[in-house]
Amino acid sequence: MELLRSNLSRVRIPEPTNRIYKQECCISFDSPKSEGGLFIDMNTFLAFSKECVIWNYEKTRNPVYLHIKQTKKSIPEDRPLKKPTRLAIGLDGGFDNNEPEYEETVSIVILPDFVSLPFPSVELPEKVRLAVDAILLADGAERKEQLASWIADKKQVSAFATNLQQIDDGVVIPRSGWKCCKCDKTDNLWLNLTDGMIFCGRKNWDGSGGNNHAVEHYKETNYPLAVKLGTITADLGAADVFSYPEDESVEDPLLAKHLAFFGIDFSSLQKTELTTAERELDQNTNFDWNRIQESGQEMEPLYGPGYTGLVNLGNSCYLASIMQVVFSTQSFCSRYYKNQNLKLAFETAPADPTLDLNMQLTKLGHGLLSGKYSIPAEEKADIARSTTPIKQEGIPPRMFKAVIAASHPEFSTMRQQDVLEFFLHFLDQVERANAVKPELDPVKSFKFGIEERLLCSSEKVAYNKRIDYILSLNIPLHEATNKEQLEAFLKLKAEKSLEGKEVSGDEIVRPRVPLEACLATFSAPEEVQDFYSTALNAKTTALKTAGLTSFPDYLVLHMRKFIMEGWVPKKLDVYIDVPDVIDISHMRSNGLQAGEELLPEEVAGVRNVEPGKPSPNEDIVSQLAAMGFNYLHCQKAAINTANAGVEEAMTWLLSHMEDPDINDPIEHTSDQPFVDESKVDTLVSFGFSKEVARKALKGGNIENATEWIFSHPDGSDLDMDATSSSPSCAADAGLPDGGGRYKLKGIVSHIGTSTHCGHYVAHVHKDGRWVIFNDDKVGASIDPPKDMGYLYFFERLNS
Repeated sequence: MELLRSNLSRVRIPEPTNRIYKQECCISFDSPKSEGGLFIDMNTFLAFSKECVIWNYEKTRNPVYLHIKQTKKSIPEDRPLKKPTRLAIGLDGGFDNNEPEYEETVSIVILPDFVSLPFPSVELPEKVRLAVDAILLADGAERKEQLASWIADKKQVSAFATNLQQIDDGVVIPRSGWKCCKCDKTDNLWLNLTDGMIFCGRKNWDGSGGNNHAVEHYKETNYPLAVKLGTITADLGAADVFSYPEDESVEDPLLAKHLAFFGIDFSSLQKTELTTAERELDQNTNFDWNRIQESGQEMEPLYGPGYTGLVNLGNSCYLASIMQVVFSTQSFCSRYYKNQNLKLAFETAPADPTLDLNMQLTKLGHGLLSGKYSIPAEEKADIARSTTPIKQEGIPPRMFKAVIAASHPEFSTMRQQDVLEFFLHFLDQVERANAVKPELDPVKSFKFGIEERLLCSSEKVAYNKRIDYILSLNIPLHEATNKEQLEAFLKLKAEKSLEGKEVSGDEIVRPRVPLEACLATFSAPEEVQDFYSTALNAKTTALKTAGLTSFPDYLVLHMRKFIMEGWVPKKLDVYIDVPDVIDISHMRSNGLQAGEELLPEEVAGVRNVEPGKPSPNEDIVSQLAAMGFNYLHCQKAAINTANAGVEEAMTWLLSHMEDPDINDPIEHTSDQPFVDESKVDTLVSFGFSKEVARKALKGGNIENATEWIFSHPDGSDLDMDATSSSPSCAADAGLPDGGGRYKLKGIVSHIGTSTHCGHYVAHVHKDGRWVIFNDDKVGASIDPPKDMGYLYFFERLNS
């Protein structure tokens, strides 16, 4: 006790604004449930495992800690299983994971000798008692940053309900025996509340559901509200009402009146159909997406180093799938595991390691690859009574998600995200975090150069180079190898449609397109209309081809499965035949050839006008281009929205697609080469002046710019120019390069109709076999869905 009193100056009573960590170690994934429990620094309120707390003491000399240990209580074998009644996790009526209950013990521990004092105790100093009470009562920072509970949005009252017009055509709805007015569907039926017509619901992505007759009726009539038959009971609040103009499930406060108009006595009706929310609940309870998740397969669970699952934090499967593939690469494995121990990372991290990306990547790397947390979960009551193999508990990437998403308004939410956007954002953040020591940067293993050759009608050429991390490929459906089967299927579908029937899931035939055909679209010649030629000083037509100036260690292929039909995104229902080994040697670009003459020195396709035009943010441009938009159009969208963001740029782009000058070259001054202001800010954060940063970034690349600054400490060579049309610019200097043969290493697959909903799953080839990573479930893959990938990761084969 005297030892504690002598260290009272190192004890703080937390303020309401202090972040208190008490669920997970800042350096490892140990928790109060771990064998050694958790130690909370009573000065900084950071939490540490028993192994790591001594490192914190050595770094900060803070000796007083609150020790929390949780021990599992025994669970009665006859504990009943509860069926969820609402779309929620961790709330009453929500998903019951049958989590065991824990008994918690608390004590005060003084380092370095781990002297322990019991709590509660009247002998403890008042300051310590107040500090401990405040820590125990406070919401943990982990809970504040990553909400543990999730619930579907509450239904809003429809704007169309109060003044809904109803047409009296003598329609009276019977109590049963309903059928769609346009087909033979007798389930998933919707009653339009304006005219009383009954139609079937929407067709699901997998062919199930209805035939879209209800939504087609709305498009023909603009009658806004429909109620799902079979969901109407005495509890009208539970009825499923959908508003087509608002495009969501809504509440109709006058539903009783609207139903009575058609002679419906809701008090005597029994529920026979699932509401939309309940269908969503069933999908969340048990995904019916068999192929990608390999459901129904007797899969062998895997444990040990490299086989650690990631707990889903609530729509975080996009993050989990990418991190599993990324940490299977040698570059990330070496940077954040083999060549980086936890203690060194902590010693070099700032005062709060939870805010340091390199620290949290090291923590994640050790968590995934060490095998420490890849052990079978202890049997729970429901598992013990089933034949399902015992899965592991996995690790929750809370702190990593918080720091990687801190600068991004979308990734910091609990909503589902596009895995491609997250991958590009992740690489950008890692590259920035390693900018001071670019030789350690693992991102360069994904980098490669792209060179575009423009052949003007004057027979002169221009070469433009850029750096990229992914190769985004169109899917040429006309190159399908199963055209005969497709024609037969379309004929069968048409015949069944005339009969009011739909094809079964087993009868559906999807196009099969070879990957080599997709790769060919990247290199295929493309006409560029209204190209401004500096040789002719006029607009003309140019022929554009593209190739790679370097081959990266890891080649990432993005399949453009999501296309825009008018204003509506659509997912292509297609299979891609992907071989285990590919050779892209023929895609190498060799720059200016003998006999070719370059266009005049002015930047190809760019006219010189008044100064002051902003430069397009390359991150925004690359993300839009990856979605399939024209690269020039993407640049214009970024410029005309002042680089506000991807969403703003896309909105501008979609509303200006038909502009007569959309293909006109971008105008800027010849003495003002494009400089990405976000990269300027990055260099400024390293301590360089803006003037020097802008000079260095004329080459466009942070790595080259940093090297240039250190080799020109006096700021000389002010006229360094990387805007010439000459292919000899150093845009791809320092990039990894090698042969063009690659082996398939990983697949990220998407299930659902949009990148912002559904589910992502990763398959990785390691230790001579394919492994499925489905959040916290890890197992030996029996039938990896190589033909259903959204992102493909290839590893270069050494000659």
